[in-house]
Order: sequence, then structure tokens, then C-alpha cells
Amino acid sequence: MAECGRGGAAGGALPTSPSPALGAKGALKAGAGEGGGGGGGLHGHGRARYDSAGVSNGDCSLGVSGDEARASPARGPRGAALAPTPGPAACPLPRESKPGGLPRRSSIIKDGTKQKRERKKTVSFSSMPTEKKISSASDCINSMVEGSELKKVRSNSRIYHRYFLLDADMQSLRWEPSKKDSEKAKIDIKSIKEVRTGKNTDIFRSNGISDQISEDCAFSVIYGENYESLDLVANSADVANIWVTGLRYLISYGKHTLDMLESSQDNMRTSWVSQMFSEIDVDNLGHVTLCNAVQCIRNLNPGLKTSKIELKFKELHKSKDKAGTEVTKEEFVEVFHELCTRPEIYFLLVQFSSNKEFLDTKDLMMFLEAEQGVAHINEEISLEIIHKYEPSKEGQEKGWLSIDGFTNYLMSSDCYIFDPEHKKVCQDMKQPLSHYFINSSHNTYLIEDQFRGPSDITGYIRALKMGCRSVELDVWDGPDNEPVIYTGHTMTSQIVFRSVIDIINKYAFFASEYPLILCLENHCSIKQQKVMVQHMKKILGDKLYTTSPNVEESYLPSPDVLKGKILIKAKKLSSSCSGVEGDVTDEDEGAEMSQRLGKENAEQPNLVPMKRFQLCKELSELVSICKSVQFKEFQVSFQAQKYWEVCSFNEVLASKYANENPGDFVNYNKRFLARVFPSPMRIDSSNMNPQDFWKCGCQIVAMNFQTPGLMMDLNIGWFKQNGNCGYVLRPAIMREEVSFFSANTKDSVPGVSPQLLHIKIISGQNFPKPKGSGAKGDVVDPYVYVEIHGIPADCAEQRTKTVHQNGDAPIFDESFEFQINLPELAMVRFVVLDDDYIGDEFIGQYTIPFECLQTGYRHVPLQSLTGEVLAHASLFVHVAITNRRGGGKPHKRGLSVRKGKKSREYASLRTLWIKTVDEVFKNAQPPIRDATDLRENMQKAVVSFKELCGPSSVANLMQCMLAVSPRFLGPDNTPLVVLNLSEQYPTMELQGIVPEVLKKIVTTYDMMIQSLKALIENADAVYEKIVHCQKAAMEFHEHLHSIGTKEGLKERKLQKAVESFTWNITILKGQADLLKYAKNETVENLKQIHYAAVSCGLNKPGTENADIQKPRRSLEVIPEKANDETGE
Repeated sequence: MAECGRGGAAGGALPTSPSPALGAKGALKAGAGEGGGGGGGLHGHGRARYDSAGVSNGDCSLGVSGDEARASPARGPRGAALAPTPGPAACPLPRESKPGGLPRRSSIIKDGTKQKRERKKTVSFSSMPTEKKISSASDCINSMVEGSELKKVRSNSRIYHRYFLLDADMQSLRWEPSKKDSEKAKIDIKSIKEVRTGKNTDIFRSNGISDQISEDCAFSVIYGENYESLDLVANSADVANIWVTGLRYLISYGKHTLDMLESSQDNMRTSWVSQMFSEIDVDNLGHVTLCNAVQCIRNLNPGLKTSKIELKFKELHKSKDKAGTEVTKEEFVEVFHELCTRPEIYFLLVQFSSNKEFLDTKDLMMFLEAEQGVAHINEEISLEIIHKYEPSKEGQEKGWLSIDGFTNYLMSSDCYIFDPEHKKVCQDMKQPLSHYFINSSHNTYLIEDQFRGPSDITGYIRALKMGCRSVELDVWDGPDNEPVIYTGHTMTSQIVFRSVIDIINKYAFFASEYPLILCLENHCSIKQQKVMVQHMKKILGDKLYTTSPNVEESYLPSPDVLKGKILIKAKKLSSSCSGVEGDVTDEDEGAEMSQRLGKENAEQPNLVPMKRFQLCKELSELVSICKSVQFKEFQVSFQAQKYWEVCSFNEVLASKYANENPGDFVNYNKRFLARVFPSPMRIDSSNMNPQDFWKCGCQIVAMNFQTPGLMMDLNIGWFKQNGNCGYVLRPAIMREEVSFFSANTKDSVPGVSPQLLHIKIISGQNFPKPKGSGAKGDVVDPYVYVEIHGIPADCAEQRTKTVHQNGDAPIFDESFEFQINLPELAMVRFVVLDDDYIGDEFIGQYTIPFECLQTGYRHVPLQSLTGEVLAHASLFVHVAITNRRGGGKPHKRGLSVRKGKKSREYASLRTLWIKTVDEVFKNAQPPIRDATDLRENMQKAVVSFKELCGPSSVANLMQCMLAVSPRFLGPDNTPLVVLNLSEQYPTMELQGIVPEVLKKIVTTYDMMIQSLKALIENADAVYEKIVHCQKAAMEFHEHLHSIGTKEGLKERKLQKAVESFTWNITILKGQADLLKYAKNETVENLKQIHYAAVSCGLNKPGTENADIQKPRRSLEVIPEKANDETGE
């Protein structure tokens, strides 16, 4: 098990079987991470350090020099060679060659570092005080007038370096040098139709080196009656944002731009900041002390450092040759604008603002619906948000959200990346106990290492407050006839058993009402066992669950049934034992481990038989549905183990089964509880990787809660997804009796639809210095890792570039894409590190289950190595989730595919060579093909429409409609195209003569609507055919072995037939679910079209009130099938 990731506490290396490493860095430096060599890390140095080599993705440069490539032996997650981390300067463009190997003309591609022009003005968003920061549209316009070098992209992989600038009169966009005369090398601003971000034109899509161009640095100017495109690439995402914002501003206001820019100097924001100044200028002197000015700005923006504000005022005074420390109102306003404007949020605001300076209620509604995915939004909700977050009275009264209010909103918990729906119990809690992952603690009483560390009741308090539902009590005989808890045969201190039971009684249901499991390792004499029973009965009372298991049942009770109950997991006397005490095997996990390993190697002559000890009947009777038994082998357990019996596995043994028998391990855990505990070799209390065992379905993976780091980050993050109640429902493919899943798959999972996760790391805020790093003073050079943890097929990581000397407000602007093959078992981890020559130091992290991600623009609150929230420290990101063709958020079940004609993918069913059963599956092929065609046709039509609209592939249909709506307006703002919303399927109607480019959009839209209609009207019937075939096949399940034997199948072929049957049933379930989700997505698409048409005013008069909340029969969602109907 390679315990990969950043931010791990130190731990001793274990000789366990490796699982796929996560990324380019390979192993952490010795002592730096859990499972790393040595015993350093936290215990040795008080901080964690990391190697600095890594993955670079999303840099705006278009290539890597030969020397750089040769100097980087690192490998990426998929084995590809990686480029070294780039510095802040962009690399030159690669020299393109013709097919014959001849270089292109030097005028086409040349080294951007050798420009003859003296104008090298660049705009940086660094917090360094000497650099200019963008805080308004006028800053963007000024930068455009000064000009900047951009790369002009043409077809056939041609890219030209040109210098672009805006004319001083702001009427034309020009570029030079060019062979064209100056009048041809320009575009009139009034001819510009729109400005698109990203690589979203035909030229970008068809360009041979488009893949080398960063999405964040690319943009296109669409102009002229024929909607021609000028496709450009900036040297950085910052520069691209400036041009996009400035051009959009010019398009909106045209010849009134100058007036608008001048009026914006005395806008609502300036008035509010001036008012704040007046409140501290109590004597009306027109100036205040530096101390008061600094404190006021800190109160308005608590994340800012006092030293940074003071430095900004001092530099302002120095630039004016001003003596003294008094601050005037104008200086106060200037410094506030400079320090409290986040450019990345300003650029976002102007995308949705009709005014470009603030958002009104309609603008905010548009942002919430189109970008954040908020459903059922209205003006009242928008006003509530404005009243809550807008700091100025004027904004609150007028219903305007300024840049400061918008920033407040985006940084609030309302816009955190974690979906608030998962902050409460949101999963089905009525499944058998074995169907859940259970938050579990190992040696809960320890607060340090396993050998000398102290034992303390605070270990139980902390674990129970964190939602832990399985704690361990290692009980031994103590003085004065009072049992004690400690790790036997070590120097750990002791705590009294009774005091622990008192604490458990007090905190058992502090964080969760669902059952708590007490794992008793009993080493006591009969006398003190009876004392244990007395204490538990007296203190825990009726909370103890002692009901005998029902032998007629096949599965454990549910967490819902066991609410408020405490279960005892321990040894139990045989039912044949009639005495008051009897012999059972020893509970010592270390001894148990030795015996198990010995059994695997029977040639060893010196094996010692498993120890036995006396167990009193009173303690045995407290054990009900968690009876501890020894594991023998899978086939024996399938035949003989009772559902209320629990086996414990040392991590080494569990790893062996996970690697050698992954399918059997998953099937075993569908019925029985399995507890995995750390190897005794982990004397420093380091942690194993819980994902290595969760992927096999192991429910109780016991963690050392006292040891922070990557592994505990995964455990804590994982159990947040169900209200932190300590129970997480396992994926359906791990619960269903008939399902095909191998824990170690490195490909897509049969029955599950892969999803694409798109993450853009935009910026960071207020990163603290790494703990213990005093050498560099206040300087931080941060970069960000995005890690995916899950099944081997999903494990991956990517990193941003390093932003040097800026921990306060670094801008990253880098996008990454990950394929997630089993979304329900995947986790996303953000790690911020400080780039250092010696070893990179940990700054903060955040770990979140994939299923809890909120899409849109989100802040990620960073946590320290020990899990505390870092004050004001966060990442600003954009998240989008699509299927492989660019559809909307996730389908949980899907297909295993093979490519057919025209690259159409159809599910593959296997032949069993049992005629009667194969005939049933043969009948399933036509509806499977029909289902695939319905989905693929719909998704293909939607993608075609999106491409014509212009937004990125991750945009939803509402965003596409919003993007295309300005093209539907004529010169006098009369609609050229309207949408008739009176019918179930909205149609586009032309209003008179329109350009050919609009006719093409309308035609593509009509084709999309037809595909949506076909799916909605045919999905129910196709779904029923698939379910019918599934039910018919399941009738053979119980007697499949005997049917196969009659057909003449022998052992190996019979086993293969059973496996193929399971595969086919999994595919049929996945196909049915996938069709259901496709229909739900289609219904949502139609709603988005309706909302967007009304929002843009493009609906045909009198049709805006069509009732889309109550669709006709054919729009109804396919109902869930009960288990008995689907054969489950």
C-alpha cells in the first residue's frame, strides 16, 4: 500500500504490497509522510517536508525547451514524462514545422523573448506593492491602451506573435507588425458581437496544437455580420482576463465608455468607503492617524495583515514625498481599493453585471442559476443575499451587490465547496449494518505512540466527538479488583476501565444517534470480567444491545433500528456451553496475527497453538450481533459463518486478500462485518490507507485518531458526507447480491458511468507560514496539488505552478481534468505547499468526497495538519462535473463498453454457454442498443449546440442560451429569433430575414430538441424492456449451478459462467439506471432552456408562463424499482 499524498505525519514503512502510487513525485522524502521511511516528520522536526518536483499543468506557455525536458525524469500519474515546474515567466512558443521538416516563416512564429519593442508593460496580480493591480474596468481599458503581446491563432497550426492595443479613442482594436496596411490590421469595436473565453471556436478546435494551449489563456473576438473570429492567446490568464473584461465593457457601452468610466470614479463603492472613513474621522479634520486607518481597513477585511496595510500607506506617502503619518480620505479610498479588490472576483462580476460595477437582482439570479446551479431562485432570494452580504446602505436599499458584497458572498459558507445537503444525514439508514462504512478507532485510549505513549480518557472524548462509531478497549486485570485499559506488554500508561465507561456513556451519542460498537480486547481474569460486566450494566443500562440474533434472518439490523444502542464486539461462549464459564481463543491482536501468518506457512515446525482463556457467561451474554470469530477462508465463511459474526484482519493479511482475492473479499463484505486494524509494527501509531480496504468493502477500518496526516485527512473527510454520523452507505455495486466488481480494477467499472471532474484553481487567500519555518521570514512561495484518491483507476494528481513570494493573494488560474471511474468511492484533496530548495513544506489541506462537491465558483477552507481550520486561509476554485460527452452532473450507474461502428459504444454482454440463460440475455441486446442510441444522440446533439453557442464544454444549457442570446437581437435590439414556450418542447421561431449563421444555430437547436423529445418519449418503454430482461435472468440465479451442470459445464467453465452471469446483471442494472439519469438530465435541460429564454426576454410574448414545474406524463421521471421487481 503506497500511502501517497501530501501532508502525512511520519510513520514507519511497512513491507506491504504496493497499490498504485498517486503521482509524479513518487515517494515522500524519508520521514515526511505516513508509511515513509524513518521516524522523522512530525515527531522528528515538528513539521512535514516534501520533494519539490512535480506536475505542471495549465501554464499559459506552449511548450518546453529541450534542455528542460531532458532535465526532468519525473513521471506523471499515467506514466507519461513530465515537464519540470515552470518559473513565473512563460516559455517561448515551440517552432512549428511543415510536414517536410522545414521551419515556417520567421514572421509566423518567433521567440517572444526577443521582441524589439521597448513596451514590455505587464500586469500582475501579485500582492507585491510595486506592481499594478486591476480593480476596475478603467484599469483594464488603460492596460489595453498601453497594449500587450498576444498570439494570434490561425488554421493549420499557424500561430503569429502580434502586439495588440486599443486606440486612444477606444474605437478600434489594432495589432502590429503585420503585412496588412494599418487600416486592415484592426477591428472596429462597434463590429464586435461577443468575446468568448477559452478555446471555443472552430479555429481553436481544428488547430493542430490546440492541446498545447491553455484554456485559461485563450479567448476569441467574434466580429462582423458573418461572425468571424479573431482567436488569441495571452501570455497569462491575468492578461486574458484584462482583455476579455475590457472588450466586453466596450461592447456594452460603446461611445459612452468614457462617460461611464468617469462616472464610475464616484460610484457606490467609493461613497461607502468614504463613509467608513468619515466614521473614524470623528473630529471632521479630513485626515486620521495611520493607526486608525489601518485598523479600519482590517475591520472591513479581517484577512489582511496589519503590516501589509501599513506598508501600502507608507509607500503611497513616499511616492508623494509626503511627510507625516496622517491619512486623508482620498488616500484611504485608494489603499482600500488597492488591497481589498480581488481581480479574479471583479472579472467574474463583470461577466454577469449589466452595469459592470455591481450586480442587480436579475444579474445575481443569472449567476446563481447558470453558474452555481441554484434551483428555484427568484428576486426575493436574490434580495435576501444582497441584504445579508452587501456592506453599503445604498446597495441594500437599491438591491445592488457591489464587488465587496459579492466577495463577501463568495467567501461565505453559502459558497463553500462542500454541499450543505451532506451536513445532515442524507443516506438511507435502513440497510443492513454490513452495507455501511463505519468510522472506527484503533487503541482509542492512546494519545501518542503504541509503545511508550500515555493512555487517557481524552482519546475517547475526541474520537466520539469526531463521530467515531467503533472504539477499542484493551482490558487487563488492574489493582484493587478494578480492570484497567492499556496496551499489554508495553510501557503505555493505564486508565481505569470504569472511568472509560463513564466517558463513553456521556459522549456515546454526542455526535451521532446511530449505534456505537465497543471492541473489547478482553485479557481479564474471570473475577475482573464480572467487574467489567457490573460496570457496563450499571453505567450503560438499557443502551446496551443484548437481543439475541434472529436465526431466520440473513442480514444484520440497520443503523436506524439500532439508534441509541451500544453493541459489544467480543468473544462469545458457544451455545453448547452450559457452564458459567468456558474457553475461547485469545483476543490479543498481535498473537492472532502471528498465528494467522503461521497458518499460511504450515511448513514451519515451531508454531505455537492459539492461546485460549476463560470467559465468564455474564460477559458472553452482553455480546449479541458482533461476535468475534477467527477468519478461516472465504469459501468456508460463505458456507458456515453466521451473519452476526465479525472477523478481524491485520492490515497485512487484509492487504494480501485485497490483492489476491479482491472479488471474494468484496462479496464476503456484502453479508459480514470485517474489521481491519493496523499492523503491530506501527509502533509510532502511523496510519494505514483506509482507501485500500474501503475499496474491498471493509466496513470497520480502525484508525489511530491521535496521528494526523494524509490518512486521517481521508478518514475525516470521508465520513463528513452523511452528516458526520459515523456511517456511510457503500456504493450499490458493493451491496447488491449479484454485481461484478473487482477492487483493484485499473479500468472503468462495469455498471458505473465514468465522470469527468474539471477543477480550476483560480487563487489563494491568506496562506500562513508553514509551521516551524522561520528561515524565510514572511515569504511564502505557494503551489497547489489536487489529488484524487479512490480505486486504482482513479488515483491521480496534478499541481499548479509556484507563485513566488506571495502567500497573501496568489493567482494560479490553472485548470485540470480527471476521469472518475467510481465516483461513489472517490475523494478530492487540495494540498497547499511552500516551494523550498530543501523540501517543500505543508501549508494547508482540504479533503472532500467527490459526491459532496458543489459545482460553480467555490471557496475551499484550508485546514492545518492537525485538522484545525486556518483563519481566513482558502482556495478559490471553479468546479464542473460532466460525463464523457460533456453532459451535466453525474450518473452514478452506467455501462461497460466496446466500440461499435462509427465509434458508437454499446454495452457488452457475455456468453454463459447455458442456452436458456443466454437466450434471455440475447433478448436484452436490442433494448440496450436502443438505450445507448437515445442517450448518445441526445448528448451528441447537445454538444453540437454548445459548440455553436461558444461557452466551454463544461457549460450547461442555460449558460449556452445566455451566451447566444445577444446574437438573436437586431441593431435596434428587436429579437431576430424568439422561443415559443407554450409547447412541451420549446421551439425557435425566426422573425424576418436573419443571417445564415443564426439559421445554422436555429437548425442545430431544432435537432437538439428532437433528440430530447425522442429520449423523453421512448425512455420508459426501453427501460421496461431492460428491467424485464433483468428479472427474467434473475429467475435462474438461485439454481444457476445446477442448470450449468446439466448443460455439461465443469468446474472452471461453470465458475466462468457464474462470473459472466454476474457481469451481465451488473450491465443491465447499469444500463437501466443510466437511461433513467439521462431522462432526468433531459427534463432539466428543457427547464434550463425555458428559464434562460424568459431571463433574456427572448420568449414569444404570452408564452413565458408555461407550467414547466408540472410536465406532461412523458416528462415524468422513471420510478425506482423495488428490489423484488429488479431481482435484487
